[in-house]
Amino acid sequence: MKNPRNHITPPRLAEKLLLWFLKDELAEEVLGDLDEKFYSTAEKHSTRKAKRNYWFQVIHYLRPFAFRFFKIKNSNTMINHNFKVSYRQMLKNKGYSFINVGGLAMGMVVAMLIGLWVVDELNFNKYHKNYDSIAQILRVESNGQGGIAVNNALATGMGNLVRESFPDQIEELFMVRSRKQAPVISNGDKKFREVGVFLEENGPSVLTLDMIYGSTEGLKETRSVLLSQTLSKKLFGEENPVGKTVKLNADIDLLVGGVYKDLPKNSKFSEAAFFSRLLLLFRENEESMNVWNNYNIDIYVKLANNVNHVQLAELITEKIKGHYDDWARESGQTFILHPMKDWHLNSAWKDGMSVTSQEKKFVRLYGVIGVFVLLLACINFMNLSTARSEKRAKEVGIRKTLGSLRKQLITQFYMESFLYTLSAFGLSLILLWALLPWFNETSGKGILAPWGMPEFWLAGTGFILFTSFISGSYPAAYLSSFKPLKALKGGLKFGKSASIPRKVLVVFQFTISIALIIGTITVNNQIQAAKDRPIGYSPKGMIAIAPGSPRFGQQKELLKQEILKTGMAEAIGFSNYPVTSTLGWNHGFSWEGMDPGFDQSFNTITISNGYADAVGMEFITGRDFDPTRETDKNAIIINESAMKAMQLENPVGTVVRYDPGWREAVNYTIIGVVKDMIKGDPFQQTDQSIMFLDQEYTSYMYIRLNPNVSTSESIATIGEVYHQILPEAPFDFHFADDQYNQKFEAELRIASLARFFTLLAILISCLGLFGLSSFIAEQRTKEIGIRKVLGASILNLWKLLSKDFTLLVVIACFIAIPLAYAVLDNWLNSYPVRTELYWWVFAIAGFGALLVSLLTVSIQSIKAAMANPVRSLRSE
Repeated sequence: MKNPRNHITPPRLAEKLLLWFLKDELAEEVLGDLDEKFYSTAEKHSTRKAKRNYWFQVIHYLRPFAFRFFKIKNSNTMINHNFKVSYRQMLKNKGYSFINVGGLAMGMVVAMLIGLWVVDELNFNKYHKNYDSIAQILRVESNGQGGIAVNNALATGMGNLVRESFPDQIEELFMVRSRKQAPVISNGDKKFREVGVFLEENGPSVLTLDMIYGSTEGLKETRSVLLSQTLSKKLFGEENPVGKTVKLNADIDLLVGGVYKDLPKNSKFSEAAFFSRLLLLFRENEESMNVWNNYNIDIYVKLANNVNHVQLAELITEKIKGHYDDWARESGQTFILHPMKDWHLNSAWKDGMSVTSQEKKFVRLYGVIGVFVLLLACINFMNLSTARSEKRAKEVGIRKTLGSLRKQLITQFYMESFLYTLSAFGLSLILLWALLPWFNETSGKGILAPWGMPEFWLAGTGFILFTSFISGSYPAAYLSSFKPLKALKGGLKFGKSASIPRKVLVVFQFTISIALIIGTITVNNQIQAAKDRPIGYSPKGMIAIAPGSPRFGQQKELLKQEILKTGMAEAIGFSNYPVTSTLGWNHGFSWEGMDPGFDQSFNTITISNGYADAVGMEFITGRDFDPTRETDKNAIIINESAMKAMQLENPVGTVVRYDPGWREAVNYTIIGVVKDMIKGDPFQQTDQSIMFLDQEYTSYMYIRLNPNVSTSESIATIGEVYHQILPEAPFDFHFADDQYNQKFEAELRIASLARFFTLLAILISCLGLFGLSSFIAEQRTKEIGIRKVLGASILNLWKLLSKDFTLLVVIACFIAIPLAYAVLDNWLNSYPVRTELYWWVFAIAGFGALLVSLLTVSIQSIKAAMANPVRSLRSE
């Protein structure tokens, strides 16, 4: 057998590379080992593999310990030395260190909080494992006003037809009751009103609920329920409730089929305290699960792989057309599939097209604020680092004279920068831990501390290294290049040009701060503008109750009379929908003189006698329903918006025909017009509304409290009467004004967070300004002393030291005001009801920033001006 060594040799280029970088003392041993491995591999396998392995081994030696030009002698000693020097510098300049570390830490914690909030928003609904394949079917149709509307409510018949017609494209389909349901769930004396989701039995498995007890198949029985972990503990404590029963509205026994972990707040179904069968809401009537004339359910589908949403939506539209009624046909009804990934951030529509939602705008807005606040902190850090470093020219000269190499000085400056940044990062973690509970409460989130997130630590490490490098680069590259003799003689002159970058950065800082002040005031003005609108009713002094009892319909008149007898209430009324909601939309209305092109729906509500007095409706013309008039059964009351939409000058007495399609048409007579009631979004225009009289079909109770009796006494007395008549249902009441104020919750959160971020931005800017003014005052100590000896007053010296910073803030105002105006005007245009951008908002922001900056600078200016000139002149 021939020796392979006679025919092949290791790759020469790899060998030359190895000898170029490898230490001489390692060369002989390493080359011998590589050669032996090379020939062994060639003999056992192939020459190609041997050469490939040889290259791999050479590259593997590209490590610091093997480099001939890498010296590790005393490296640990040098690192320890640099660390000690940096630490002593921090202690020596405590004020400077506090400003630098504190400012950067505040910027970091703002960026962390906003970053966690943005990540939470972007991960909305990702808790559900079928996130990528779930979609909701939405209907698109004319809104009767020349535009296109997108709605979620569909008919049960459609759900069944789609399920049967597309088995290859749709793996699962389940229907959910559209309106929020909050019945009473009880176990013995434990009774709680909880939000529940009523859906088909396969829904929990499609939504991949994380089960603690039982399974997602626990809704096989019609009368069954899955409880959240929190509700299970409230009803049963720590025991396993599977197989036990709870009562729904004190009437229906439900078998507990399982317990699931509470859904996170960034899930569409996060409010669900339980899941139960949709059929229960239809009185267990199977026929109600296959009707076409009632739009009251949402339809969700789990799609098969590689299904095209647009094509499937077109097929669904074609399939449903055969079941259109006249209204659906005339409105040009079509359907689209809305994927789960778009439910939160891409859920706004205009003329049938997806537009940027408020949620997405807030993600972008907060993201920009987070970046800018962090930039403010970094600018402070770099400004103070570079300003302070100019004082260390003599130190550099001495160290070079004593033999320090330039690379050692560079390492020292980078070590100082790294130590400051690392300290700031550590402080920001403490602040994050302290502020996260408050932030969650304010923002309505359930964000967990990110200690277990590798991405968080990776981003933090990257930021530390980046900031250390940027802030340490100026002293490391510039100061380390000084000639020692020139530095020691004091011949270094930095000149005015050296301060230009710092001035630019100060202008940038205050531009951001002023813009945030303007934004914060405008957000508060927008909320106040909506709050100042006439509500159309009087929520103050009124309580709302939705009794969870099957006997409420039979006992409500008795309940009303008994409460009125106590004298604790002035008026009591009932309705089928809450006064603070716009539930109930219907079409099919016509009247004499109606525009042939009119095709609008009306918000409809059924009310009882006494409702108008209980809620405090304000009549413009006409009258309220009269219990003594039999004809009022066919009477209606409309609001101002309805009167305008119907183009009626004298509406009272007008006959309106109502033909909904699912029952016989009836003629109604308008007997009154009331002021528009803000039932929906207070930032939107009010809807046209029609009110019917019906004593039976009402499930919400409104009580106008007696203003001459204390609220606590009234509530206690009413509660006693309530429990006597409906002992099975909890006295679960709400103040109507609290319910109305909840409509401002999202905007109030924005305002609270904006105030917090603005306050921190101003504080960070002022810290930087304080540090810079201290540095300049110290730099000009001799000049101040000479001026004072020559007769300069404290006021003159204050002007001298303050005027430069004042000019910078004025420049920032001229930049910030037009920018803020453009951004805020665009934001306000998304609201039909909006505030104005008043001139005084910009004036307050500008003068406020100027005043704060002057106060900040004045602390150091006056201190320097009042110093003893003799000491000032001796200082150098």
